[in-house]
Amino acid sequence: MALLPLRRLLCIAFPAWADEVQMRAAFQRGEKAEEEGKNRKFPEHGLGAGKAVWENMARMCVKTQRLDVAKICLGNMGHARGAKALREAEQEPEQEARVAVLAIQLGMLEDAERLYKACKRYDLLNKFYQASNQWQKAIETAEAHDRVHLRTTYYNYAKHLEATGEHSLALAHYEKSDTHRFEVPRMLSEDLQALENYVNKTKDKGLWKWWAQYLESQSDMESALKYYALAQDYFSLVRINCFQGNIQKAAEIANETGNGAASYHLARQYESQDDIKQAVHFYTRAQAFNNAIRLCKENNLDDQLMNLALLSSPEDMIEAACYYEEKGEQMDRAVMLYHKAGHFSKALELAFATQQFAALQLIAEDLDEKSDPALLARCSDYFIEHAQYEKAVELLLTAKKYHEALQLCLKQNLTITEEMAEKMTVSKDSKDLCEESRRELLEQIADCCMRQGNYHMATKKYTQAGNKLKAMRALLKSGDTEKIVFFAGVSRQREIYIMAANYLQSLDWRKDPEIMKNIISFYTKGRALDLLAGFYDACAQVEIDEYQNYEKAQGALTEAYKCLSKAKTRSPLEQESKLAQLQSKMTLIKRFVHARRVYSEDPKEAVRQCELLLAEQDFDNAIRHGDVLGFLVEHYVQAEEFHTAHRYLEEMQKRILPVNLSYYVTQQTIEAVHRGAGVPISRTLAPEQIRHSSMENREVEEVADEVEDP
Repeated sequence: MALLPLRRLLCIAFPAWADEVQMRAAFQRGEKAEEEGKNRKFPEHGLGAGKAVWENMARMCVKTQRLDVAKICLGNMGHARGAKALREAEQEPEQEARVAVLAIQLGMLEDAERLYKACKRYDLLNKFYQASNQWQKAIETAEAHDRVHLRTTYYNYAKHLEATGEHSLALAHYEKSDTHRFEVPRMLSEDLQALENYVNKTKDKGLWKWWAQYLESQSDMESALKYYALAQDYFSLVRINCFQGNIQKAAEIANETGNGAASYHLARQYESQDDIKQAVHFYTRAQAFNNAIRLCKENNLDDQLMNLALLSSPEDMIEAACYYEEKGEQMDRAVMLYHKAGHFSKALELAFATQQFAALQLIAEDLDEKSDPALLARCSDYFIEHAQYEKAVELLLTAKKYHEALQLCLKQNLTITEEMAEKMTVSKDSKDLCEESRRELLEQIADCCMRQGNYHMATKKYTQAGNKLKAMRALLKSGDTEKIVFFAGVSRQREIYIMAANYLQSLDWRKDPEIMKNIISFYTKGRALDLLAGFYDACAQVEIDEYQNYEKAQGALTEAYKCLSKAKTRSPLEQESKLAQLQSKMTLIKRFVHARRVYSEDPKEAVRQCELLLAEQDFDNAIRHGDVLGFLVEHYVQAEEFHTAHRYLEEMQKRILPVNLSYYVTQQTIEAVHRGAGVPISRTLAPEQIRHSSMENREVEEVADEVEDP
């Protein structure tokens, strides 16, 4: 029964051993080893000579990468260190890296190297080379693939070289690892001459400073000064010169270099010697303003104190301001310092108490919403007294006294700018005003903008107040058609639609189809069908007057009739009367259109219809006399009935102004009528037409004379 676990492990670990002979040989070796183990008084585990078998199986686990079996093998081998290493290697994500740890524990270094390269774990490969004393390979790996650990690799190699006594190579690798500033002095601490030569050779400021400190510790001050100068350690130079009593030399170094630490140390030296002027100077250069201010206060250096306080922190400014205030002199400086330090309340209080109005104006410019409302109100009252109303309004708005600011604008006729209007506008979420007061304030702002002619701002404020009708009226006064159309579209109120459509009718909608489209759309959306009917009637008249297009006019009148019949008016009788007028006009126009349409097929019927139209009572309201009479004149000229044509031409001259006659009948037709009827043209033409005709004849004669002359 003791052989069963071994057989099972062999089958699990080496599935490639399918050959029965190899399997049987392995079992026989295992049985023999276990039997020998029993003879050596290890009856429970069969260990002893069997260790070699478990080790061979562990080696095969490296080939097959079966770490689960390898753990059992290491346990049976009693290899505690290897078992621990394998357990710690479980943190590695790559299988090959974990197997490589097993290979290292079993002494299979070539396999470990191959596995690390296979999984590209160059960091572990680098550590492997270092541990196996293959430093050249470790450095090459770090330079090519593991540059994160390059300096560490150089450092470890340098430590190795130092341990083996190869100091020159160790020194070079310490430099490569950038640890030479402290490692090389440590390594060469027993050979000071070599260390000094190395310090002079490298020309490194860190090493120069270290060597200077060493020389100073050995009381070699002159040499220490030399190396401190090379290292540009000005503080140490000043410190040693002060120690040696060369304070003038130290002052020159501090002034030339401007080093803060050196200047501070020198200032302390001058203060200890009661040279206050020089101490203040070097404290200032070191930016130790609080020390400089302290000396100025102690020695009544008020002029220098002011300059230093302005350069210093707010705390130092307040301290200096308190000093001036306590002395009771130069209160303007105290006010300025309180102001610069952000202590506005104190600055204003002092400015009012000492009547420093110039300073008051400067302070008021920096006041904001966080300032005390009482101070803001006090400043605004001051500006009102001195007729500086715009600044007063700004302060009132900052103090959130919107009504007072608006009343001041109205009283002093101040123009409300966009910025001012926005400051007066209280947001809906604000707790300063209730909703009703907020809307009332917005309407007052808008009313003021309306009086000042700022219609766009008035529109905006009326809209914010929720009064869209007033907003639309303000926008209509601005004449901004694009914004009017947009506002009407987004407002979606019947009255606003109608107002917008009425405004658009005042424009030249005849030449802009987009305007006409918006008029129809707005009247429709506003359910103002009676007004829409009137617009269609106007469209029909335009088609007649400007284009003589009775077909389109008939279509427009049809739409007008439809709209008016659907409209709900206050007076049904008036509506019926308008509908009757439209119906009569549509009928007459329809007859005229029909007459012109059938003229090519039945001229006599067309003429008869036109003559009947002339006899209609409401003819003038629907059709122009000139269109019908001109139609008859043209017909009779073509029929060569010139006397009848002349009779209708004379009737046209009675009803139509002479200047408009050519609009209905061409000049050639008029001349043909006169020639055919045998009537002189001067009898029927108006004086203006005669003058026009004679001028044309004269121009023709002049051109002819010019052509004939050589």
